[in-house]
Amino acid sequence: MHHHGYLWTGPKARFDQEALRRPPHPEPPPPGSRPELIARYREVTGEFPVSDLPPLETAYWLLKPGSLVRGTWRSAQEAAAWIRRQLEEFAGRFAGEEQSDRVARDALVASVVERLGHGGDVALGFYLERPVFLSLSLVTCSPNRARPELPCPRGESASPVAAPQATQPEQPHHHDHQRHRPPGDVRPAGHRTVR
Repeated sequence: MHHHGYLWTGPKARFDQEALRRPPHPEPPPPGSRPELIARYREVTGEFPVSDLPPLETAYWLLKPGSLVRGTWRSAQEAAAWIRRQLEEFAGRFAGEEQSDRVARDALVASVVERLGHGGDVALGFYLERPVFLSLSLVTCSPNRARPELPCPRGESASPVAAPQATQPEQPHHHDHQRHRPPGDVRPAGHRTVR
């Protein structure tokens, strides 16, 4: 088992394009469907696999190109350290003070370690300067607990480790803090915004 890290910054309006953040239905619209439905299906089919937009269900990052992976770690502690570095790097740009608070950040990182240690995924979201949003995700891979059928985007087996890549964030957009789901939460693993 290993963990892949993903980072996205961009306009909140783009983040809110939910149709582009979910994989297309496996079956196309039936013959005779409305032209706009067919056009929308084609758009999603073409966009989702290559788009850098965070998927609604965190595990679906594994369907995206391996080039979007910002780092891969074998241990939950190493992956959480990457989250900590990102939070520290963006600390001066958060819209809310809670995200800049070291005690809150330490508690968040500790919860990330716990979640990953149980084989879960982590999806965090933060508003930066309006209208910029920051999304940070850690996805457990080989296998993913929520979606064990999904392959590793880097073709790795259960134990390899790739060196973390340095991240050069774009100019961020505004994002609201999103917390990961606690162990045992049965809701779909996607983003949820807490204000």
